[in-house]
Amino acid sequence: MFTRTSGLTASDVGSNYNPLFVSTRTQRIALARQQFFEEGVRPTGLVSEAVIQSWMRCNSGRHQVAEALEFNHVSSSRMHATLARNQELLAAARQELVTMEASLSGLECRVLLTDAQGVIVHGTHNPLAAHEPLLSRATRVGVNLAESRLGTTAPGITKHTHQACTVTGAEHYFNCLQTLECAAAPIHNVQGQVAAVLDITVEGRSFNFDAASVVGMYATSIENRLLVAQSREHVVLRFQASPALLGTPMEALAGITADGQVGWLNGVASRLLGVPAFAEGRDVASLLGLELQAVLAMTRRAGLQAIRLPNGLGVWGQANLLAQDGIRFGHAPRYAASSAPVVESTPAAAEASVEPAQENALVKAATPHSAVTEGPIKARLSDHHHQLIDSALAACGGNISHAARTLGVSRGVLYRHLRTQSALAQKSTAPPD
Repeated sequence: MFTRTSGLTASDVGSNYNPLFVSTRTQRIALARQQFFEEGVRPTGLVSEAVIQSWMRCNSGRHQVAEALEFNHVSSSRMHATLARNQELLAAARQELVTMEASLSGLECRVLLTDAQGVIVHGTHNPLAAHEPLLSRATRVGVNLAESRLGTTAPGITKHTHQACTVTGAEHYFNCLQTLECAAAPIHNVQGQVAAVLDITVEGRSFNFDAASVVGMYATSIENRLLVAQSREHVVLRFQASPALLGTPMEALAGITADGQVGWLNGVASRLLGVPAFAEGRDVASLLGLELQAVLAMTRRAGLQAIRLPNGLGVWGQANLLAQDGIRFGHAPRYAASSAPVVESTPAAAEASVEPAQENALVKAATPHSAVTEGPIKARLSDHHHQLIDSALAACGGNISHAARTLGVSRGVLYRHLRTQSALAQKSTAPPD
């Protein structure tokens, strides 16, 4: 039997509270609370299963819905520790948060970003805070929004389910939070764990726009940036059926390891391929129809390549390599550019989606210097990375500044590379002891 502590009764939905006569969402939620908290009946169909499961978890923690929640003061040291612990996440989210807040600046809502533990690492300041007494206390950096602290909320449910959700009014477990409406979406890391949750919350009113779609779009963008940032010495393959979707939240991403395994997929790639986003033992050839050498070769090309996936779908793709020292080979260095385009094999479906002039522009890539193409492509990504640096230096006649500009990195990166190569050469020629 569930705890009968709800302040809502049948009067909240009218004298006749048969589900057949409950028409509004507010009435359905009130009836659900009555059935769950007062009658001990599972309110299936009145609220989402995710909300019901959250209510059950909160009940098992012996929380009472009438409890008054306290939002403790967050010390400066705790705030700084929280921010320091989440530097990588905040760096990946920074651009999207700025854009998102600018987009929502005309609305009375808060944008919140929590870390994997549910602690707020970013929250927007609202000039109308005086009209939002609850949010002004609950949305400070360092405040914990975990379900164990605040009961049923959108961020709490999202952390448990890995799914986006919206929680409105009396769907919140605690009575004191029923003036809120929130929509949240998860942000995953390369291990497939929920690294963060992005949330939009309003107080004393309802959303007058599709908050779930908005927060989901921005969460996807942040997740894509975080996945790429965490893929050091991995090849990141970007692909989509339409080239216009590359570089948007709708692009598919795959992280490929040095031994040719697909370490992770983002949500779009998972849906395009029809497989889970995170799993072990998946080689790039069987999952994407590409050998590792072919993927490495793609990192040397500036244009898009047409790919036929094993499921038959034709897509356009581009590969990037982000090495440990920060070099990102997203578009191949134009060592000795040739006017002749590199023509890739093009699937019929992809050909049909691109105009002839656009297709030429998409597949056009600079022909690399002979030093790049001679010999087999090495399988290890670290060796491939060093080979590209050596080739750039050779093509630039040893000019460090020119080579650094070509690769888009600092000169210090190249100096460190040269020192490492010199040390290795000295070690190999040193006489035996």
